[in-house]
Amino acid sequence: MPDLIPFDEITHLFTDFEHTAWRLETQRGYATDRVSPNWPRFQRGETFGYDPASPWHVGVREQTQAGKRYGRVRLVDDPPTEGQRFLLATGLGNVAAGEDIRNLYRTDAVRIGLPDYDFWLFDSRTLVKFVIDDQGVTLGVQVLEDAESVVRACQARDAALHFAVPTSQFQAQVPSVG
Repeated sequence: MPDLIPFDEITHLFTDFEHTAWRLETQRGYATDRVSPNWPRFQRGETFGYDPASPWHVGVREQTQAGKRYGRVRLVDDPPTEGQRFLLATGLGNVAAGEDIRNLYRTDAVRIGLPDYDFWLFDSRTLVKFVIDDQGVTLGVQVLEDAESVVRACQARDAALHFAVPTSQFQAQVPSVG
C-alpha cells in the first residue's frame, strides 16, 4: 500500500499538469466546507458566483486560459445532504472560472460501478486517492502511478462523465437549490 502523505505535498500538481485535472467527489460532506467562510453565507441563503480574487478561481482561470482542462463529477444523494447543497450552491463560481463540474446521483454511480472514494486524476497518468474519515476530514492522500490504478480511474472518469449532468442543469432539477 502506498504511503499516506499530506494533501499539501501534491498541490504542485494543480499547476504542473499538462492537459487535464479531473476529480471524482463521493462524500456527503467535507470538513473543509464546514469551516469555510462561505458556509455561514450558504446557511443564510446567500448566492454565490465567480470570485476573481478566490485562489481556486484564479488557478482554474489561469490553467484553462493556458489551454488546460479542469473537471469533476460530484455524487449527490436524493435528497442532497447539506454538504452537497453547499457544493451545488457554490459550484457555479467554479464553472464560471472555467471548470467543467457535473453531478450524478449516488444511486446511478453505484449502478455503473463508480468507486466510493475521492480522487484527482492528472493527465490520465497520476492518480491522487484521498483517505477521508467519517467526519469528512482528509487524513491524507496516496499518489499512484501504476497502470492498473490509473486505468481504473480513467474508466471511472469516462463512465461518470457519460452519465453526469452539468451543474447548471442539475441545479435546476433540485428544488432546494437554485
